[in-house]
Amino acid sequence: MKPMLLNDAEEIPLGDEWVYETKYDGFRCILEWNENGIKLLSRNEKQLNLLFPEIIRYCEKIHENVKAFLPICLDGEIVHLQSDVKSQFSIVQSRGRMKKEEVIQAHEHAFPCQYVAFDLLSIKRKDLTGESFENRKKKLRELFKVLNQPMEVDYQNPIPLQLIKTYQSSEKLWEHIVSNNGEGVIAKRKSSQWISGKRTDQWIKVKNWRTINVIATRYVKANGYFTGCVYKGTELNEVVTFRHGLSDEEFRTLSTFFIANGKESDSGIWELKPSICVKVNCIDFNGKQLREPRFHSFNFEVEPEAVRWRTMLRQLNPIPDIIPVTHPDKPIWTDFGIEKDDYLLYLQTVAPYMLPFLHDRLLTVIRYPHGTNGEKFYQKNVPDYAPDFVMTSHYEDIDYIVCNDIRTLLWLGNQLALEFHIPFQTITVNNPTEIVFDLDPPSVDDFSLAVEAAFMMKVVFDEFQLKSFVKTSGGKGLQIYIPLPVNTFSYEDTRLFTKFVCDFLCEQQPQWFTTERLKKNRDNKLYLDYVQHQAGKTIVAPFSPRGNEFATVATPLQWEEVKHSLTPKIFTLPAVMERIQTSGNPFRDFHETGEQQQFKVVLEQLKVILK
Repeated sequence: MKPMLLNDAEEIPLGDEWVYETKYDGFRCILEWNENGIKLLSRNEKQLNLLFPEIIRYCEKIHENVKAFLPICLDGEIVHLQSDVKSQFSIVQSRGRMKKEEVIQAHEHAFPCQYVAFDLLSIKRKDLTGESFENRKKKLRELFKVLNQPMEVDYQNPIPLQLIKTYQSSEKLWEHIVSNNGEGVIAKRKSSQWISGKRTDQWIKVKNWRTINVIATRYVKANGYFTGCVYKGTELNEVVTFRHGLSDEEFRTLSTFFIANGKESDSGIWELKPSICVKVNCIDFNGKQLREPRFHSFNFEVEPEAVRWRTMLRQLNPIPDIIPVTHPDKPIWTDFGIEKDDYLLYLQTVAPYMLPFLHDRLLTVIRYPHGTNGEKFYQKNVPDYAPDFVMTSHYEDIDYIVCNDIRTLLWLGNQLALEFHIPFQTITVNNPTEIVFDLDPPSVDDFSLAVEAAFMMKVVFDEFQLKSFVKTSGGKGLQIYIPLPVNTFSYEDTRLFTKFVCDFLCEQQPQWFTTERLKKNRDNKLYLDYVQHQAGKTIVAPFSPRGNEFATVATPLQWEEVKHSLTPKIFTLPAVMERIQTSGNPFRDFHETGEQQQFKVVLEQLKVILK
């Protein structure tokens, strides 16, 4: 059974006969599930089970609940979610090329994939393909509801089997996709049947094209393809080969220009010095090549020297029109050459990892309106000029900003809010959602003291069977997190634990550690701050930049990275952007872990110890 195919269109069809869904950039996949097991089948009917073991494992876990409905056949997409409307194709593609089981396991841990279902083709041996899409989707929703599976895609939900939401109107969905730089929208006729392997105008895909400037540098006569490059430093980097989209006249114009002005470097291959620029449409960049490129137009208004890697990244990640950016070239971290536009690109890159920690939190930001070399000020109250989409929450006579989406994050970035500080609880609960230990050495040169304290604390946490997470503060220390079940334990409960741990370290190594709050009385020891963990206090959020001269970030780490050779200065904005693309997010399962922590048992043990 091969998937039903879609037709391309430039505009979304409108009318009551259409419904709309997010187009995710992943692997189209048929899921066949019967009494003997599960098969994931690609568009070419290749079995993908070994490549995506997390999906198979989860289906096996819920097999008993599904048994009454078998056999089932689903149509969907294998994705690595970056937001509710965006999948990172390069991650799914990388998994698809892997051969060794241990490599797949490591990739699965760092970059888990999910199966998002959008159609039900059969259930209980009954073929549904001849029924209308509206009926099939209704039965699919009923199935997911009975099985207690997610009824819409939630990128923060670790469950590997989710349902794609159907919209009656395309307007808000398209706005959401554009804001998050998603791939596009699929319009489906309510009455459409499902036809294996056939391309049909009953399902229409409209892509969210990005337009990129490139320099045309090579023409291959044999296949009619052109090569496009951008400058990275002083070197030209090839980022695209294109032919699709050129009209006959445009093709003749460009090929004739190469033959007349270029140099034939090999038989039928012409090379051209940087002289002519073109616009190319694409849906993404996989690190080496623009994806699904097609010629858009000649661009005679831009000089080749202006076609740069940095510009390409911005064109790949446009900022929504709803957020007007002022002075994008303003220097922010001058020693690193980081301008406002670079900072906004950083926020776009880390948004999938940072927003879950800002979600529903009363936000305190530190703004640097003239960059890190200028004055700074704290801001809690939402300003009068904040746009309507900025969510707020009133608490103790202050209207706090609550940053729950990328629009608010980018708006704050344009305001040059460089540091994001959050409390230990959300606006929906009165109790902390995590314990945080702030390991604050006397100076960055004494960072090894923070590492030593972290080692000792990890031993204590492991003894109590508590899973902990560690990050740099972005300054001179480390911060250790223990996530908790939501709204279960009070600050009084957590104080019992934090005081015990800090007192224990001070008793074990009094020459290194202290709980003395006054700096003048610390004798150059590392300060263990447990008093800070209480209602109304804040901590810098994971992935928040810091307004220091080093352009560092409060960076989540793997515990294996915490060693005496570690230095927080290496975790700059550019380094963290690269790091999450290659290593993933060490805090990925933070919230899921919190719900599983047996902190009640720990409290009972402590009460016995402290009697």
